[in-house]
Amino acid sequence: MASKPRTLYEKIWDAHVVSRRDDATCLIYIDRHLVHEVTSPQAFEALRVSGRKVRRPDLTLAVPDHNLPTTARLDSAGQHIPIADVESAAQLAALARNAPEFGIRYIGDTDLEQGIVHVVGPEQGFSLPGATIVCGDSHTSCHGGLGALAFGIGTSEVEHVLATQTLLLKQSKTMEVRVEGNLGPGITPKDLVLHIIGTIGTAGGNGHVIEYRGKVFEAMSIEGRLTVCNMSIEAGARAGLIAADETTFAYLKGRPYAPKGADWDKAVAWWKSLATDPGAAFDKSVVIQAADVQPTVTWGTSPEDTVAIGGVVPEPSSFADASKQEAAQISLDYMGLTPGTRMQDIEVQNVFIGSCTNSRIEDLRAAAAVLRGRHKAANVKWAIVVPGSGLVKAQAEAEGLDKVFTEAGLEWREPGCSACLGMNPDKVPPGERCASTSNRNFTGRQGPGARTHLLSPAMAAAAAVTGRLTDVRELT
Repeated sequence: MASKPRTLYEKIWDAHVVSRRDDATCLIYIDRHLVHEVTSPQAFEALRVSGRKVRRPDLTLAVPDHNLPTTARLDSAGQHIPIADVESAAQLAALARNAPEFGIRYIGDTDLEQGIVHVVGPEQGFSLPGATIVCGDSHTSCHGGLGALAFGIGTSEVEHVLATQTLLLKQSKTMEVRVEGNLGPGITPKDLVLHIIGTIGTAGGNGHVIEYRGKVFEAMSIEGRLTVCNMSIEAGARAGLIAADETTFAYLKGRPYAPKGADWDKAVAWWKSLATDPGAAFDKSVVIQAADVQPTVTWGTSPEDTVAIGGVVPEPSSFADASKQEAAQISLDYMGLTPGTRMQDIEVQNVFIGSCTNSRIEDLRAAAAVLRGRHKAANVKWAIVVPGSGLVKAQAEAEGLDKVFTEAGLEWREPGCSACLGMNPDKVPPGERCASTSNRNFTGRQGPGARTHLLSPAMAAAAAVTGRLTDVRELT
C-alpha cells in the first residue's frame, strides 16, 4: 500500500520523533543547538547546580551577538575595551565562561567567524537541510531558508536541549504560501515577505509551519531565502521552510561543518528526498501574486502594518475590525503620523542596515549599489551599516563596499545584532524615525520612543541619501 503523500515539514518531523505520547506530544530529537549570551546563563547555571553535563556539546555552537557593541572591541594595545553596561558585560562574560566549561565551541567576540548567530550558523554549514535547529531566539526560523526545521525556544527549553538533545513538542499544522508569477524589477525578498505578512497578518500563521513554494523562491538566492524564513515568526508561524535544492547544495558544499566526501553524497540524496510530495495536502494555503508586490515599508508598530512605498498612511476607519481600528490609532499616535500622509513624504533621522534579516553580503551589495556616488542627506543624523559576521565584513571590505558606505557618510561597524533591538548601545533616540532593515517595529524595539519603518537594504540606502522614505526605483 502506497504511503500517504507528505509535506516537507511532515517528513522532517517524522524523521526526528523519538517517542509519541497519548496526548499527541512527541519527544523530538534536536540536531543542532545555537546558543548566545541572552537566554543561556540561567540554563547553564541550572545544569551546574544539578550536576548535569551537556549531552552533545559537538552539536552545540555558542556565539555572542545581542549585547555586543558594534564599535571597536580592542584598543590600540590589543586589549578588550570594557563594556559599559553592567548586565550586558555579565551576560557576555558568562557565555565566554560557560561554553568552554561544558565543552562547547565558543566563537569569541574578536574571532573572524563571530557574528549574529543566525548568520554564523548557515555560513559555517552548521545549519543543514532536514535538520532540527533550535536557539533561544525567536528568529531561529531564519535557518528554514536552507530547508531546516528551525524555531526559537525559551530558557527552560535551552536547558532541556543542553541536557538531553531533545524537546517535548506537539506537531504543528502545515501551511503553504505560494507565490505565482515573477517579481518586478527592483523588488527584493524583504519586500515580498513584508507584503506576505501584510496580507495574512501577524496571526496568519499561528499554529502552523509555513512552506514557501513557487518559482520565485526557487530562483531566489540563499540570502533571500534566509530573509523570508527569518520573518516567518512575524506572521505568527512556528517556523518557515523552503525546500533545499541545487542552490542550497552549492551554498553549503565545503563549509566547515558541512558533511564531506561520501557523507556529503549521502546527505544530498536524503535532502533531495525531503521535498513535498505531489498531492500532499496542506492545512492552509495562501496564494500571492508576485505582480502585486511593490517596494514595501511599514507605517505602524506591527510587521503587518505594511504599505507599498507609493501609498499613504491609512485611516484607522479603513479597517473593518474595531480592534484593528483601535490598534491602528494607537500605532499612529506612537509613530506621530497623520492618515493620508504620503509614505514618500515621511522624513527619517536614522538609518540602520543590518540584523539577522538583512546583514549578509547580498544585502550589503544592494545597499552599496544605491549609495555609490551619493551622500547621506543632511537631516539624517545617524546611519550605520553592520555586517552580519566577521566573514561578511571581510568579504565586503575585499569588494570595497566599506569605502562606498563611509564615502557616503555612513558608519561601518563590527558584527552584531546592533540596532535591531534596544539591548546594546546602538539605540534610536526617542521620537526619531529609523529606516531599518531589521524584522520588528514594535513600540520601543529600537530604543525607548524609537519609531521604526521596516524596509529592504536598497530602500534603507535610498532613505539615507534622500532623508525620507523613497521608492528606490527612482534612484536606480
